[in-house]
Amino acid sequence: MLADQYFLIAHEDRTGRSRLHPRATGLGLAGALIGELILEGRIGIADGDLIILDRHPPTDALAHDILDLLIAQSRHRDVRTWLAFLSQDAAARVGERLMRLGAVEPVVRRRMLSTQTLYMPNSAEQRNAAAWAPARLANLLVRGVEMSVSDRLLVGMIAATGLTRHVLYDFEMHRHAFQTLPNAVESLPSDLRELVEITEASVGSVLTVGRR
Repeated sequence: MLADQYFLIAHEDRTGRSRLHPRATGLGLAGALIGELILEGRIGIADGDLIILDRHPPTDALAHDILDLLIAQSRHRDVRTWLAFLSQDAAARVGERLMRLGAVEPVVRRRMLSTQTLYMPNSAEQRNAAAWAPARLANLLVRGVEMSVSDRLLVGMIAATGLTRHVLYDFEMHRHAFQTLPNAVESLPSDLRELVEITEASVGSVLTVGRR
């Protein structure tokens, strides 16, 4: 699923650590989780607000939980507010979903006063699958083939959160892909394009505050 692919790209497969500032990764994952519900036709976005379109529960348990939360708190509609809220535990929740799928394993690291659980691929098969996530996306962009809406949204989230260089890491080899990327995002439906723009703005705000 969309957030799973984003998670694998956003984390180092050898250490499990985020490639970005953790708050930026959380916002990207939150945006991807909202995007999953838009792709399934459960919600939409208009002028920065979330709109419930279909209350039927998705088959995925995590998507089901998030839709229930959005319905229960339907008076709160601002997308930026929901991104900030969902980003707080998005990494853990998507990591747990990947763990249930057998794509990663939890690794507990103890610190002086706390413990941290990372979700990372530990077997050769899991690491190959994690490495394939950015390689697959780069291949689609380099070849310039028609991409699914889900993949175009993934490209948008990658660009919005600053992960592009981890997908397109060689300028010469990926020269054509850099030209294709903006078109992939621009061709998204309006609500998904708005989601990408709001996510990018949220990440920018977080990183600006962090530098003060």
